[in-house]
Amino acid sequence: MSKYLFDEFDKVSPKQWKQKIQVDLKGADYNETLLWKTNEGITVKPFYTKKDQTHQEIDFSKNGFNICQSIFIDDEIIANQSAIDALQRGATAIEFYANSVFNYKKVLENIDTSSTKIYFNFGFLSSDFVLEISNFINSKNSFFNIDIIGNLAKTGNWFSNSKEDYNQLEKIVSSTDNCIRVGSSIYQNAGANSIQQLAYALAHANEYLNHFGESVAEKIHFNFSVGSNYFFEIAKLRAFRILWTSLLNQYGVKNTSTHIFTQPSFRNKTLYDYNVNMLRTTSECMSAILGGADTISNVAYDEIFHKPNEFGERISRNQLLILQQESELAEAQNIADGAYYIEAITEQLCEKALEIFKLIEQGGGFLKQLNEGIIQKKIAESAQKEQEQFDSGELVLLGTNKIPNENDVMKNDLELFPFVRPRTEKTIILPIIPRRLAEKLEQERLENE
Repeated sequence: MSKYLFDEFDKVSPKQWKQKIQVDLKGADYNETLLWKTNEGITVKPFYTKKDQTHQEIDFSKNGFNICQSIFIDDEIIANQSAIDALQRGATAIEFYANSVFNYKKVLENIDTSSTKIYFNFGFLSSDFVLEISNFINSKNSFFNIDIIGNLAKTGNWFSNSKEDYNQLEKIVSSTDNCIRVGSSIYQNAGANSIQQLAYALAHANEYLNHFGESVAEKIHFNFSVGSNYFFEIAKLRAFRILWTSLLNQYGVKNTSTHIFTQPSFRNKTLYDYNVNMLRTTSECMSAILGGADTISNVAYDEIFHKPNEFGERISRNQLLILQQESELAEAQNIADGAYYIEAITEQLCEKALEIFKLIEQGGGFLKQLNEGIIQKKIAESAQKEQEQFDSGELVLLGTNKIPNENDVMKNDLELFPFVRPRTEKTIILPIIPRRLAEKLEQERLENE
């Protein structure tokens, strides 16, 4: 295409842009008026130019992203039927949840595990059971979401105890591919900011590297939740790939790709005006795609208060299908390359997350700081700041603390309890508790219905 039209215009430097803006501000201070400081401490400028490009080299998947359907195993036959139905309707991956041992042959019957990515997410730890499934499937497309440190962070307890949990994991690692999942979603859903999520995920994974050695790197995959800060969430996933590659380089590990599984955050989902949740998850799924996620499992608009249902699951899956097929984002993981703003944010996220990671390591490592309650305290401080912003109306959830429908009633529509339940069990550390921003406001509205 001819560049004649563009040659008609003189180039304008960033300095000239800033001078013009300063004139238009009519004496107002540029830094105080137009520079925005985020909760993470990142400075956002009013404009970006080619000079802000960082030309980061990021290792993305070359095969596009997978659309995942998450299924809880209560009845093996029903779970199998649900998985087959989801695959026939556009899903390319299945995540199975289970809290006890199940008949995996029934669950996987008539499912081609060589072409379908299968994720197993267990609420228990059994090396014998994992090895049985691994031998039965015999596929590198299968992922076991085993995270003993993540379980400790979430529940406040080991599955059994530290020694036994590591013994079980060692048996699994010795014979199974893709067997360690670093679950960083809990940090986002509990209120950690983007930089904390990156630093904690990196330090969390480093505990496994320290214990098993660098050879385990190829068996580690990651789970992230994606929030509604559109560009920052794109940058967050890109930043993590850079950080993980940088950490592995320190161990002398080369050419190990990063497998990232994502789902929308629960923190900003609402009970009232719940259809807005579809808008939120669409934006969040798009951030995940453009950020380079390998697999995305969407959240149904009614998931916080309804039991799994065909309509909600179909809508959530179709949101991803529309983004993949109609929006032509099937292979868009690196589409943000060269975007001045996103590259600049990515670099700042990397720098600040690396600072926190180094402090954690200097303080004895992630597990030590988790046992001492330092990680929990930092997340609680970030969550409290965000909660205050929501309570004051500075942080808006449309239909909840902004333009609410006062006639909306929900008391008789609750199939699930949508709030954090009080916990009475004894724990060895303070657990990290996910909590939605709108919970207190929603409880007040329910009481007044």
